[in-house]
Amino acid sequence: MDVAAVGSEDFVLGFRLAGVHRIYSVAPEKMEETIRSVMADETIGIVVVHADEVRPLSPWLRQRMIDSVNPVFITIGSEEGELREKVKRAIGVDLYRTE
Repeated sequence: MDVAAVGSEDFVLGFRLAGVHRIYSVAPEKMEETIRSVMADETIGIVVVHADEVRPLSPWLRQRMIDSVNPVFITIGSEEGELREKVKRAIGVDLYRTE
């Protein structure tokens, strides 16, 4: 399964430099279309997007992203608790657990 980054050129640049190969640099008006396309791609397991770029999407699509298990959507810029739950759901292990 691949990791993908979706968003503005500024957002995806760091992921490109980190070696993520599935980069989708999109204008805001194409974000919803791109997210739908990424959701349909069975080779993508994790999708990273910026929280500010998700807010303008339709409520239906945002809910599908939240509920999605394959791929798992991780929004950067959201609260840590939400990220913790998404990572736990994606890999089945609580990486933040200290015991």
